[in-house]
Parts: sequence; C-alpha cells; structure tokens
Amino acid sequence: MDKVDLISPGRYERILETAKHIEPLKMGNVFFQYELQPLSAASIEKAKNELRETEEVVKQALADMRELIKGEKDLYVPDDDYFFAKFLRPCKWHVKPAFELLKRFYRYKLTHPRYCINLTPKSEPSAFVNDILTPLPLRTNDGCRIVLIEGGKKWNPKKVSLDQIFRTVMMLLDAAVIEPETQVNGVHVILDMDGLFLSQVTYYTPSFANAVLEWVQKCLPTRLKGVHIINQPFIFNMVFAIFKPFLMEKLRKRVIFHGTDRKSLLKYIDARALPVRYGGELELPPESFGEKIWKYISNFEDEFIEAETYGYQSKK
Repeated sequence: MDKVDLISPGRYERILETAKHIEPLKMGNVFFQYELQPLSAASIEKAKNELRETEEVVKQALADMRELIKGEKDLYVPDDDYFFAKFLRPCKWHVKPAFELLKRFYRYKLTHPRYCINLTPKSEPSAFVNDILTPLPLRTNDGCRIVLIEGGKKWNPKKVSLDQIFRTVMMLLDAAVIEPETQVNGVHVILDMDGLFLSQVTYYTPSFANAVLEWVQKCLPTRLKGVHIINQPFIFNMVFAIFKPFLMEKLRKRVIFHGTDRKSLLKYIDARALPVRYGGELELPPESFGEKIWKYISNFEDEFIEAETYGYQSKK
C-alpha cells in the first residue's frame, strides 16, 4: 500500500477548507485545533495493520455499504467515502457490523430526542463555559484524542444539567470522530470527580445511566481506548453503582479507577499530553479556556446543522 490516505474527503472537503481558515486556539505553548487533514504515514500503517485498511478491502467495503444503505429507504445519509469511514474504521472495515452501527447511531436520535435534537455548539455552551468539558490540545503518542470531564467541584447542577453535559459529550465526540486520526487511533476520556458532593449524586438516575451507556456501548462510532476515573471520593461508588448494571464486559474492562495515583494514569496517558496537575508535563495557564474552546468549535456550526439533517426521516 502506498503511503497515501485511501479515503477521499468528498463533500467533507468543505469542512477541511473551513478548518484551514480558522486560527488554532493557543493554550499556553500549545494549540488546540480541529484536525481534518488526511492520515499521517504512521496512522496509515496502523490502519493497515490493526483495521485491515488496504485498497482492496476499502474499495469493496465502500461498495457494499452503499448497497446496504439503498435498502434502508427511510435513512438519509451523505453518499460519501469520508462519512462511511467513520463507521467502517471502528468495525475494522467489516461491512455488516458497520452498517448495524450506523443504523443504531441514527435510531438513537429517534428514540432519545431530548439528547439529540438541535445538537450544535451554539445550542450547548454551558458545559464549555463552565469548564466542565475540555478537549485537551495534544494527542497521546499513539494518536488518541483526550477529552477531560470535570464532574466534581466544577459542576453546579443548577447551572449545567446532566443532560447538557451528556449532550455536549455527544457533540464533542461525534465531532472528534470526523477526524481521520481519531477514527484510526481512538479516544481516551478522563473523568475527574474531585470534590463530588452527595447532593450532586442525587441527580444521577438509572434511566440516565442506561441512556448514556446505550449510546457509548452500542452507538458511538469510535475506538474508545479508556475511561479513566481520577480523584474520585468514596461517594463516587454510589454513582458507579447506578451505571454498573448497564455496563457490558468490553467497556467494563476499559474503565480504570486511578484515584490520586498519577503513576497509574501515566501508564495510559503520555506525560507530554497530560496536564501538570494530573502528573504530566503539559503546562496549561491557570486561565479558563472553556469559553474560548466553545467559540472555536462554534466556527463549525453550519457543519453541525447539516449533520442534524442526516438520519431516519420521520414518517408523516
């Protein structure tokens, strides 16, 4: 295989062009930006070795995916290689599992409208502005995106609801998996529960836990490499007990409890990409970046609005 990305961006060239004209967000000595460029040579080789991504496999999978979609009359999605790759890569280019994943992804939009309707940056600023959710600027050495969620002392349920946090996580991860590098390499999520209070625990319900884990385990088209729980107080056991009945074995193995053990976290997240306060080497200024990140992502509002039109068409 030549060292070129096999996936043509197609209509997504417009998003790539948009990204080129947006100034990266400076965070200390590093930058956060939406990375839509074709795969690096290292990721091309990784896709070949881990995902079966060869010219022959890709060509056949894309053709087969198009045939399956023709039979799903009520489903509207763009006829685009770049779009299909988002579902095919996490399924290692096996078409039937990828097609089932795509259908589950869009059926979830129908069955859970409270989380999925009007899911655009400008409709959900709260979790960003209140510094609850932050995409970290650097990837791990093996190319994974890192998303930080601070669900303890920074979370005021009267300002930001659990629904709003979940909607923002959905939006951010769905945006991340448009990035070719993230499709191939995956995502780590760090959940910092420092300062969690008993009054916050009462907002978690079994129905919410079920909805979250249905999306994560059955609908999310990404290689979720790890969910890292850090700084959790004892009462976090009450929260985890609500989620535990809905956890499937695959995800259960990828939920790692680190507490305040920074060496444990560094086994999974490279020091260069991890903030100093978590035992890493990434020096971020003490200033808040939440609103700036939200404004940066809002530059892609039109693309999120267009994505809202994809899915199963409601029958009148």
